[in-house]
Amino acid sequence: MLIRPVFLLILNLLLVCPFQDSVYQHKTASDGGTGKVYFDREIARIMDFSGSAWLERKTRQAEEHSDLNIEKLPIDQNSVVADIGAGTGYYTFKICDKVPQGRVYAVEVQDDAVNYLKNKVGQLDINNVTVIKGKEQSPELPENSIDLAMMVDVYHELLYPHEMLQSIKRSLKPQGKLLLIEYRAEDPKVEIKELHKMSVKQVNKELTANGFHLVQDGEFLPIQHFLLFEKN
Repeated sequence: MLIRPVFLLILNLLLVCPFQDSVYQHKTASDGGTGKVYFDREIARIMDFSGSAWLERKTRQAEEHSDLNIEKLPIDQNSVVADIGAGTGYYTFKICDKVPQGRVYAVEVQDDAVNYLKNKVGQLDINNVTVIKGKEQSPELPENSIDLAMMVDVYHELLYPHEMLQSIKRSLKPQGKLLLIEYRAEDPKVEIKELHKMSVKQVNKELTANGFHLVQDGEFLPIQHFLLFEKN
């Protein structure tokens, strides 16, 4: 007599739980972690936009050499760039000057960040920046439209890295590139919480599994990796 109710319960659980979670594991969350595991890496909790002042700190250029990073971007004046996890637009509003005939998509999932970016675009009267409200599983970018998608200290916080990478891959042009900038997990002197750092080995493992290959391992930044990928 209990068979039918139990069957219906299992069926409901299958319908509620997303199938894509089969590529993830789950554990008790660490301090600052989500408890969700991808390729043996616990995904970090996202930085709330209430802490956004850290993104605009006066010491950031000296610490990270962000201007050098921008100089090394594989873009020209016509490029279409996606700054995924744009935050305050620290990179967005520097890159847009480099692509006067192109466009920068500033992608954010947090409403406060989206509103902040839209207000700043209006205040600066910039016509080549488009703000997009992304989703946890997709940056909501147009397909086959992006020359360079970039995530600066963002990838390790993606709650659905597999789904995001697949969506980004669809948005890239045939020769489009994906850039991940992450704090170096290999360097204990980098004073960033462990879950917010990544090694080249770990990044390569996850990106390879999603149909990308590494084309440049730029180790010219003082505390971050500059890892450039193309889709297979």
